[in-house]
Amino acid sequence: MKLVCSQSELSASLQLVSRAVAARPTHPVLANVLLTADAGTGRLSLTGFDLSLGIQTSLPAEVESSGAITLPARLFGEIVQRLPSDSPIGLHCPEGTEQVELTSRSGSYQMRGMAAEDFPDLPLVQTGQPIRLEAEALVKGLRATLFASSGDEAKQLLTGVHLRLQGAGLECAATDGHRLAVLRLAEGVEAAAPDGAAEPERFAVTVPARSLRELERLLSGRQSSEPLSLFCDRGQVVFLWADQVLTSRSLDGTYPNYGQLIPESFSRGISLDRRGLVAALERVAVLADQHNNVVKLSTEAGSGQLQVQADAQDVGRGSEAVAAEISGEPIQIAFNVRYLLDGLKAMACDQVALHCNAPTTPVVLKPAADGPDDSDFTYLVMPVQIRV
Repeated sequence: MKLVCSQSELSASLQLVSRAVAARPTHPVLANVLLTADAGTGRLSLTGFDLSLGIQTSLPAEVESSGAITLPARLFGEIVQRLPSDSPIGLHCPEGTEQVELTSRSGSYQMRGMAAEDFPDLPLVQTGQPIRLEAEALVKGLRATLFASSGDEAKQLLTGVHLRLQGAGLECAATDGHRLAVLRLAEGVEAAAPDGAAEPERFAVTVPARSLRELERLLSGRQSSEPLSLFCDRGQVVFLWADQVLTSRSLDGTYPNYGQLIPESFSRGISLDRRGLVAALERVAVLADQHNNVVKLSTEAGSGQLQVQADAQDVGRGSEAVAAEISGEPIQIAFNVRYLLDGLKAMACDQVALHCNAPTTPVVLKPAADGPDDSDFTYLVMPVQIRV
């Protein structure tokens, strides 16, 4: 393998794929990044894979001879990052050896790699009809749900985001058992129907939140408006676009039927300014953080205000009032303030509506008026039981 490429492009690509390199590898080669040079296409491909998450990208290069080798991701990345950005980088690995020479205007470095044959194959499932997704739409869906996934590995299925295709829309959902975030994407989704069928097949998969956070990071930084393709088969999910690939295992099991958790009707409703509520909660949260993170929300008949309170024993208490339109009987209900803030910050609307039935039943937050950005977003949060 022998080639010349740009320092800045190689450094950026290494930073990207290194996020899929194992921190505690079960095999030495998993601490490496795979480099594959192709003289026919004039490109250098880089791959990181920890057996769960895989990221592959490529960059243009002047390839004199094709070849492949794996190099220690951390060492290789740190050397490349520190080389002059205005100097091309040469990589040379004589055939039959595992010794790589890296040359730059500032000097040369030798690194010992491992054979490309030792690197596990990236599972590039590309069978069946792909689902075509606009990057902007998918990023929107991930940002609206990732935060609600569980961090508890004992609840492994809940550590992912559930993606479900129904009709022409993609639904993204995540829950940790205490709150649920659901966003339905009606636009930016294209799924082809099988031959002879009127509509696409139903599709559902749960993807680890870690993989989707990396996907959201990659898509947020790209400039192209080209849609990406989603393939899913045999426990693997592949997102493919332009010159980049992200592959991930899927989570086994039947995802909870979260639709049953959302009440069909409500006896109480509170509509108010979202930013005003967020500001009040953040101020009161300073005290709530001192003692169990609990805030109380309460209404009184005819007051036209929502009271936001926190009581930290032996520390102090705080109370704020936010103007609101209130329907139904007065209520006092308590929440983990962090859960409330996470849901409210995931919305982009001006007015938010809280729907509830009783102090011990689920509360649903939705945009008060259907808008183009939030009309299909639903956030459910379970209240905290308090002694009155």
